[in-house]
Amino acid sequence: MLRFLAHRRTSTSRYMLASYSMAAVPKPLVKPDVYYTNLFINNEWHDAISGRTFPSVDPTNGEIIAHVAEGDKADVDIAVKAAREAFRLGSPWRCMDASKRGLLLNRLADLVERDRVYLASLETKDNGKPFAASYAVDLDEVIKVYRYFAGFADKWHGKTIPMDGNHFCYTRHEPVGVCGQIIPWNFPLVMQGWKLAPALATGNTVVMKVAEQTPLSALYVASLIKEAGFPPGVVNIITGYGPTAGAAVARHMDVNKVAFTGSTEVGHLIQQAAGETNLKRVTLELGGKSPSIVLADADLEHAVEQCHEALFFNMGQCCSAGSRTFVEETIYNEFLERTVEKAKLRKVGNPFELDTKHGPQIDKEQFDKILGYIKCSKTEGAKLMCGGERFGDKGFFIKPTVFADVQDNMKIAKEEVFGPVQPVFKFRNIKEVIERANNTRYGLAAGIFTKDLDKAMYFTQALQAGTVWVNTYNIVGCQTPFGGYKESGNGRELGEDGLKSYTEVKTVTIKIPQKNS
Repeated sequence: MLRFLAHRRTSTSRYMLASYSMAAVPKPLVKPDVYYTNLFINNEWHDAISGRTFPSVDPTNGEIIAHVAEGDKADVDIAVKAAREAFRLGSPWRCMDASKRGLLLNRLADLVERDRVYLASLETKDNGKPFAASYAVDLDEVIKVYRYFAGFADKWHGKTIPMDGNHFCYTRHEPVGVCGQIIPWNFPLVMQGWKLAPALATGNTVVMKVAEQTPLSALYVASLIKEAGFPPGVVNIITGYGPTAGAAVARHMDVNKVAFTGSTEVGHLIQQAAGETNLKRVTLELGGKSPSIVLADADLEHAVEQCHEALFFNMGQCCSAGSRTFVEETIYNEFLERTVEKAKLRKVGNPFELDTKHGPQIDKEQFDKILGYIKCSKTEGAKLMCGGERFGDKGFFIKPTVFADVQDNMKIAKEEVFGPVQPVFKFRNIKEVIERANNTRYGLAAGIFTKDLDKAMYFTQALQAGTVWVNTYNIVGCQTPFGGYKESGNGRELGEDGLKSYTEVKTVTIKIPQKNS
């Protein structure tokens, strides 16, 4: 058997802080003093047509931060019209050199980097995630994703094709058109970058509906888009609710593509809306119930830490969270003991304190939903090892929770909790755990921990998931495609594959005239 050591990760991941010391994270702005609260359409700020607003709430205390314009179908219509005008033949955006689009994206990255502390502070205020994670992980990724796709702007091209007969054939990669983009609340700035960067690099225009729970950072980036010099109408940001503003984007006849990140349930509605309207292209990055599988030969200390972070980072509010921890029975008890100890030591509290690892859940709805899963798990017979209750007397904090003796038919084994609840399962052999790991409607990600290379390679082929990590978890780079199997979605984001859904491939065939000698 070939064997290899489980290495200690030292690079920055999408969700972890391994390469950042606290000394490298600057002091946050506990009370950001600039809030953009209107709709951003055609490079201008607008009230909602209805005049309505909704509150953006601080999840640490339930207090209102600001009131934000509540856009709906009427506002989406205006935004789509602006995006359509910006995309018309002869417009400044359509006439712009591809290399200039890359320069604009790089300029936007420069502005995000300039305002990095402010944006991270705003993200923490509106979302509740620890500032250290906002600054060192999320903003790092946002800057990189804009720069990565900026480099692709003038390098995404067609090819010549040799074909039979006297013909010259080549392909062109042309932008799809107006792209509707709907992003979630768990990683607002990151998801905004994942959607905007490839769409703009390939010459599309965008109408983006941001999550009603976390609108403030996305609107601030809108101000930077204008400052960077993007023409009017190229990027339009709508704030509002899913059933109104989001549905209007999904069903709009002048939207050529929809990219959605969020729940599988809403993903079904997005796909249905496209089928009932103009058959717009759809890419979906949806839910997950991703397994972390720990074999008996794994580096136990490393596996415990990785499985802990795989679940608890961002308070468990990650689509790719390792939300089913399978442990081989010979090491199950020791793994469980160490896991419980680690969960008890995780610091919960004020997200603006740099050593805080665990902030609040996003809102009361999510808070109540998670507590409901915890109650149900105890009723179904899972053994509560730690946590399982509210932390503090205000805000939406839940203590890191670990359950043992979890069975595959329990709700926390089948449904996406999207919170800090780690169910730990016992397994006997490889064949059994692969069948159990794949026995889900989801297929977003998976992790395997072992020192045996042969076993690792077997798992990478056998697991039905868009991403499989070996001896690590949640390592996502701008260069690596990300997306799911089954009901975890379709299409890919990031990497070269992330550009494909934003272009049409046009084939051009030219008859070559034959002259008589």
